[in-house]
Amino acid sequence: MGILDSIQSLAGQAGAAAQGDQAKIAGGFIEALSAHPEGITGILQTLKSNGLGDHVGAWAAGQAQTATPEQIQQGLGSTGLIEKTAEKAGVSSSVVTSALAIILPMVIQHFAPNGESASPGSFSGLAQQVLGKLL
Repeated sequence: MGILDSIQSLAGQAGAAAQGDQAKIAGGFIEALSAHPEGITGILQTLKSNGLGDHVGAWAAGQAQTATPEQIQQGLGSTGLIEKTAEKAGVSSSVVTSALAIILPMVIQHFAPNGESASPGSFSGLAQQVLGKLL
């Protein structure tokens, strides 16, 4: 199962009412991340420097280490990604942090295997696919 399938599956699991929000959050996050000046590499560094290095390592290795919305806020709070995603999705920041606790490990596993960012072109291609199908 590819990452796009996983994101769509998460949206489907949320139920009819929440499905739209989950899809919008996933699409909004990928759009915000693809426009982020430092890209996924900068996000990896920020997460590591904000105390989530163990999480990043586990996610990059494909391990299912959970993160709380509070940890996501701690890890990404300084990047502006949470606020940009909330704005794009039309939901609150707290809804975004809850969803990113699920989505972020998949994004890192797929686009930062072994803790190193994948090629920018592959991330850009995913962003176009997600935005085309979810938004």
